[in-house]
Amino acid sequence: MITKKTLLLSIALLVSFTLAACEGSSGPLSQATDYSKAAHWLSLPAVTEKVDIFYLYPTAWTSTDPDNPHVCAIDEPSMLIKAPEAFARQATAFETVGNIFAPFYRQDNGSSINRLEVIAGIPTSDAVAAFDYYIKHFNNNRPFILVGHSQGSTVLSNLLAGYMQDHPDVYSRMIAAYVIGHPITAAYLADNPHLKFAEGPDDTGVIISYNTQAADFFTQQPPVTPNPVLYGLVGLVINPINWKTDDTYADKSESQGSFIPDPNDNLIFKPMSQYADAQIDIAHGVLVCSTANELLLSYIETLAGFPRGVYHDFDIPLYYYDLRANAQNRVNKYLGP
Repeated sequence: MITKKTLLLSIALLVSFTLAACEGSSGPLSQATDYSKAAHWLSLPAVTEKVDIFYLYPTAWTSTDPDNPHVCAIDEPSMLIKAPEAFARQATAFETVGNIFAPFYRQDNGSSINRLEVIAGIPTSDAVAAFDYYIKHFNNNRPFILVGHSQGSTVLSNLLAGYMQDHPDVYSRMIAAYVIGHPITAAYLADNPHLKFAEGPDDTGVIISYNTQAADFFTQQPPVTPNPVLYGLVGLVINPINWKTDDTYADKSESQGSFIPDPNDNLIFKPMSQYADAQIDIAHGVLVCSTANELLLSYIETLAGFPRGVYHDFDIPLYYYDLRANAQNRVNKYLGP
C-alpha cells in the first residue's frame, strides 16, 4: 500500500528531477540548502529562553516571467526583502514566548498547476533540512513551537507528516504547531494518526489552524471565485479567540488585540484592541471575521492577487495578541509548575 509518506517522497524526487537543470545563483535547485551557513537563516537568536520557535514565512516572492523556474534561488533578492517583512508582522507575535529560529527556504512562486506537489518538493526539502540542522545544532533538547503561514504552513504540514513520524523523540518536545493559512483536513489527520488537532486552549503536541474570510465572502454579487488559499479543501478550524472548535461566536471584546495596518499608512502596522471578532464556518472550513475594516484589508489583499473578502495576509495579524497569549499558555501547560 502506498502511504502518504511514500507519496510525498516520490513527489519530492519527481519535482527535484524536473527542476534539476534550473540553476539558482546559489547552486542547483535539486540540492538541499546548506544550513550550516548563517546567511541562509533569517533569524538566529542568542538563546536565553527555555523554549524555541521555528518559523516558516509565507510566499515572499512572485514572478510573472515564464522563463523563471517555479522555485526561486535561496538568495533570490525579492525574497530576501519580503521574508523579513512577513517576519515582522507574523513571527513577532511569538517573540515574547521564546527564541525565534527562521530559515530562508526556496519557494514556489505561485504555480497555478500542481502547486502542492511543487511545494512538497524543493520547498519542503529545504525546510526539513533546516529543521533537522536546527534540532541537531541549535535546539539542545529544548521544547519548541512550530509556526508557519501560507506556503510556510503547507511546508509545515509536510514536515509534521514525515519528519515527526520518523523522529518521535523530537515530536515529544513539540508544544504546538501553528499551521495557519493552510487547511488541515480530517483526511490529512487520518493519514497521519501520530498527529492531532487542537481541541481547546490548553492541549499540547497539537495543530492549530484556520483561514480567515470576511463575513460576506460567499454572498457577494456577482459571486466571487473560490478562495484560492484553500485548494478546494475543507479544513478543521479552531477559533483563535475562544479556542473552541464549534461555531460559538467570539465577540471582538473578547480578543486580546490585533496588529493591523494604519488606515492612513497601510505600510505601518500598529496594535489595535477589540478589533476582530471570530466565528467558525464549519461547512466551508473557514474562520469568519465580520468586524475588520473590509475596505482597507480587501484593498491590500487585492494588490496581492486575492479576491475581495479573503483575509489571508491577516490570518495572524488579526489575532496577533490572542496567538501570543495562547502560545504562552501552552508553554506553561507543557512545562508545568
